[in-house]
Amino acid sequence: MSLRNGIGLLFSLSALALLIACGGSSPPTAVAPPSGGFSNSNLSGTYVFSVSGVDVNGAAFAIVGTLVANGSGGNGKGGITGGSIDINDEEFSPPVAAVAINGNSYYTVGVDGRGTATIGTASSTGFGNITLDFVLTSSTHGLITEFDGNASGSGTLDLQTAGLTQSSLTGPYAFSFSGVDANGSAFATVGGFTLGASGAISPGTGAEDFNDSDLAYPNESLSGLVALGPSSTPATTLTTAAFGTLTFDVYAIDSTHLKFIEMDTQAAPIFSGDAYSQPSTAITGTMAFTLAGFVSGGAPAAAGGFLVTDGAGNITTASTEDVNQDVNGAGVASTSPLSFSGTYTSAGSLIAGRSVLTLAGFFGGSGFAAYPSSGGLLLLENDDAGIMTGAAYPQSSTTFAAAQGYGLNLTGDNLADGVEVDDIAEFTATSSGLTVNGLIDENDDPGGSRIFDQVLTGTYAVPDSNGRGAIAATTGNTLNGEFGLTFYTVDGTTFPFIESDSGQIATGVFVLQNSSSASPGVARSNMFIVRPLVRPHSAKQQKK
Repeated sequence: MSLRNGIGLLFSLSALALLIACGGSSPPTAVAPPSGGFSNSNLSGTYVFSVSGVDVNGAAFAIVGTLVANGSGGNGKGGITGGSIDINDEEFSPPVAAVAINGNSYYTVGVDGRGTATIGTASSTGFGNITLDFVLTSSTHGLITEFDGNASGSGTLDLQTAGLTQSSLTGPYAFSFSGVDANGSAFATVGGFTLGASGAISPGTGAEDFNDSDLAYPNESLSGLVALGPSSTPATTLTTAAFGTLTFDVYAIDSTHLKFIEMDTQAAPIFSGDAYSQPSTAITGTMAFTLAGFVSGGAPAAAGGFLVTDGAGNITTASTEDVNQDVNGAGVASTSPLSFSGTYTSAGSLIAGRSVLTLAGFFGGSGFAAYPSSGGLLLLENDDAGIMTGAAYPQSSTTFAAAQGYGLNLTGDNLADGVEVDDIAEFTATSSGLTVNGLIDENDDPGGSRIFDQVLTGTYAVPDSNGRGAIAATTGNTLNGEFGLTFYTVDGTTFPFIESDSGQIATGVFVLQNSSSASPGVARSNMFIVRPLVRPHSAKQQKK
């Protein structure tokens, strides 16, 4: 089956299933967050979006693109007047770059910031429509899932700075990409480089670490070229001795944040991820972290906590982590934070700011490659004992504000059904009774039905002195019916978390909402968001 015909058929099935799923009683009514109501006018301008996850057959996929929203429509439909998308799916070859978005695309934004966008392409391409479900945290940033019958995945939506040019992207960057290798096994990489005005990686400035399903390839020398896209013939190349030359398309959000999607035409990794500017190579202070991946043997796992450093190469015994791992088909979460310690190499004189963490008493591996960036300290396990990837974020606040609205994205594995789960939600926290209330949407069944407007209700625990808090909520007719989240305060607006339930292993983030401000400083829109790695699946077909 060709990619175009396969996707066209899946979209037709998706539309039918969606009509069936939406029948019945009226959904609950969305409520605006305390900071004000959202509307279509909050989505105005050119946005870069990305999603990655699994398609209808459980194969890895990635999409990166732009959409141009006109900010109109009131309570009706807003127009999407342009943009383009790149698609790479493990089951099909070749990937497709710079597919134009057509003029019949549209979006809606509800008062709580949740909304949907229908992305259409010309009938001649055979791709049909892609549906995105999102929640805005401001006019510049949102969290999204793919919400149709083709795939289930999660990602972000960011307002693009106008007037970006190739020369805008000079200087040092660090990056984190993840996906699968040519055999469908979990694959991830972190690295760094310095770009000249032409986009060439300056000689001697590039380094990259890989983990190919528990097999580490540390500290590879990296060369190549980063060419600003999108382009129908992507020209970004990253070259290492271990994996040769990989080709990418690159979408810039601004001069500090780039989106990469791997676009090679042969059987090769399905990679996507983010690159961030590297204003400093220092590792210091307390950092909140989350990690996701697989322990040796392929069981899903997630970890989160606080990495406490002394600025002199030591990770102190004040460091703690929480863990949830798959043991015989059920999530087993730590009942209290686990202590760990270790050392890290000084990054001041190292290529690409690359440091190595050596850890004792840590679940998730004894060694990690670490690259500082404006999006966080980008981390990858490099000890051959598993594959965990994630980030640590310098902590500047330990508070969580009540009487505020938050947008949430959760993505991970449902252990009972063996499927990926992707959620978008909005909730309001109240100090009276320490409650949370909102609505949640879930895609866990590409090719089947999606679930909209489920009532989210529960309680939260005020963060402790370290900034560790918790939310326990029921989530209506979602696959798990509930979630328990352990979250970590970063700056008072952004809260990465791990799910601590027995039924699911997931990571995500929730972010303070502000509908009245267009400033990206309202929430940390440039923070790297950890995505669980794709679980290998036995039904994978060879690329055609």
